[in-house]
Amino acid sequence: MAISFQSDIGVLKRVIMKHPEDAFVSEEFLDSEWGKLNYADRPDRQEAEKEFIRLTGLLQTFGIETMTLPQATEVSLDSIYTRDASVVTDEGVILCNMGKAERKGEPEAQNDFYKHSGVSVLGKIVDNGTLEGGDVTWLDPHTLAVGLGYRTNSEGIRQLKALVGSEVEVIPVALPHFRGPKDVLHLMSILSPVDKDLAVVYSPLMSVSFRKSLIARGFDLIDISEDEYDSLASNVLAVAPRVCVMAEGSPKTKKRLEDYGVEVKIFSGTEICLKGTGGPTCLTRPLEREV
Repeated sequence: MAISFQSDIGVLKRVIMKHPEDAFVSEEFLDSEWGKLNYADRPDRQEAEKEFIRLTGLLQTFGIETMTLPQATEVSLDSIYTRDASVVTDEGVILCNMGKAERKGEPEAQNDFYKHSGVSVLGKIVDNGTLEGGDVTWLDPHTLAVGLGYRTNSEGIRQLKALVGSEVEVIPVALPHFRGPKDVLHLMSILSPVDKDLAVVYSPLMSVSFRKSLIARGFDLIDISEDEYDSLASNVLAVAPRVCVMAEGSPKTKKRLEDYGVEVKIFSGTEICLKGTGGPTCLTRPLEREV
């Protein structure tokens, strides 16, 4: 098997995560942050730490190396969602420029970590361009789908295209207004690839053209149950082709995945997922996969 950074479904080898102890910092910091960040409720710091330890333990049973970001200044509680501040390519990491103002400091904090970890940085999104990693997913090693919405804009996508070069097709995917600019609606809120020809989706928030294009590319689409969108059923982390991890609370979608031959592992994520509306793909910045 070859090592690839341009995959969201290969055998996961290394991820970057952030411990709640370092993201949530203190009870006082939690009190000052969670409301203005539009969390559904105040996270319980001690329970969040327990959930995080169980999740990292689950990932390690698959042989995945979990690297953890240190505590940093100029970042918010949302820094626990490590996927969003960068995009990974075979040529190096692309640092994002966050569309959410409270998260502007996260890419530079990750950049410091990459420098000390020997991870190559290809470039960054700058000036008026905005791009968040939760809007970016590899459909295959040469195709990137990128959500165009409140967090990622056209200029950010233009800069991303320039950085990845002509060998990668970048497909902008228009996202709906849905619950408005304060809510988290990334592309990966409605799409999670779990194999080269299989994806979990929430079709009511997908454009007809994008949905048709996925089918034309050979994807079978597993539609989540309507009543499981808020339990993050469409946010599923592939740890290998047709092997995935998802937050508990979506039994109907879990069954649909299993009917397609997908192995599903569940973890408790009330504090680290549901309250901040970020699932397991949000909590992990995959660095390396085998394909």
